[in-house]
Amino acid sequence: MRHFLDIKDFDRERLSSLLDTARDMKSGHYVGRPLDGLHIGMIFEKPSTRTRVSFEVGISQLGGTPVFLAVSDLQLGRGETVGDTAKVLSRYLDGLIIRAMKHETLTELVKHATVPVINGLTDRSHPCQTLADLLTVIEHHGTLKNEVIVWFGDVNNVANSWIEAASLFGFELRLVGPEAYHPSAELIAWVLEKGANIVITKDAREAARNASVLVTDVWVSMGDDKGTRVEDLKPFQVNQTLLDLAQPDALFLHCLPALRGQEVTAEVIDGPQSVVFDEAENRLHAQKAIMAYIFKNN
Repeated sequence: MRHFLDIKDFDRERLSSLLDTARDMKSGHYVGRPLDGLHIGMIFEKPSTRTRVSFEVGISQLGGTPVFLAVSDLQLGRGETVGDTAKVLSRYLDGLIIRAMKHETLTELVKHATVPVINGLTDRSHPCQTLADLLTVIEHHGTLKNEVIVWFGDVNNVANSWIEAASLFGFELRLVGPEAYHPSAELIAWVLEKGANIVITKDAREAARNASVLVTDVWVSMGDDKGTRVEDLKPFQVNQTLLDLAQPDALFLHCLPALRGQEVTAEVIDGPQSVVFDEAENRLHAQKAIMAYIFKNN
C-alpha cells in the first residue's frame, strides 16, 4: 500500500510530478474530483491552523468528506492503543492523515491501518510542509536547479524534510546553527551516502552569502522544553543584515506561526522578499496533489 510518510520514500520523478500537479491545481487547470465518495480521517494530537484548514478544504475541493478527530475526542485519550484505533478507523474511513507528537505514533498507525496514511507532521519530519516550500521556490524562481537554500536555527522536523529533498533535487542546502542543534549522526551518515550537497556550519553570515532562499522556524515548538534554546539560537536570527548578504532576489520562507523579534525580525518577514503567505497557501495545493495521488491510487 502506498502512503505519504517522508520525502525520501519517493524518487525525484514522482515528487516533480506532484509539484506539477500542485501547480495545475493552483492555476485552475486541474478540475478532477479523485476523492469523490471518500471519507478521510484527520487525527490531530497537536493544535493547528494551516495543516487542519488546508487539509479539510483540500479534501472537500477534491470531492471527499473530511472527518476531524482530535485525540481528546477519541478513546486514544483514555488509553486505547494506536493499533486498535487504526484497525477500527480503517473499517470506517478510506484514508487517514495524522499530526502526531511522536514519529513512532505514525509508524504504529501505518503498521495496523488497512487504508493509506499521510504524515501531516511528526517530531521527526514534515514532508507536506517541505513540498509546499519547494512549490513556492519554483513559483518565484522557476526552478530548484542551482538554488542555494539556507536553514537557520535548530535542525528540526521541517529541516529534516528539507535535507531529504536536497538529496533528491540536488540543490545546495546550508544548515546554520549551534553545534548542539546540528543534524543527528545518523542523518549525517545518510546524507553522505546519498551524496547530497549539504553544508553544516556555525557561521550565519558566511552561510547567507549568495543564498537564494533563507528559511527558519520557531525556536521552541509545541512539546519542546524551552530551556536555553532562545539564548542558544539568538545569533542565528534572520535579519536584514543576513538578507542583504544573499542574492538580490532571495526569498524568505517560514512555515508559520512566527515570533517576530525572535527567529526573524519584522523587517524581514513583513518585507518585500518574504513569501510566507504564498508558502502558507501552497500547503493547500501541495497537499491536494499528494491526496489525489495517494488516495486515488490506493
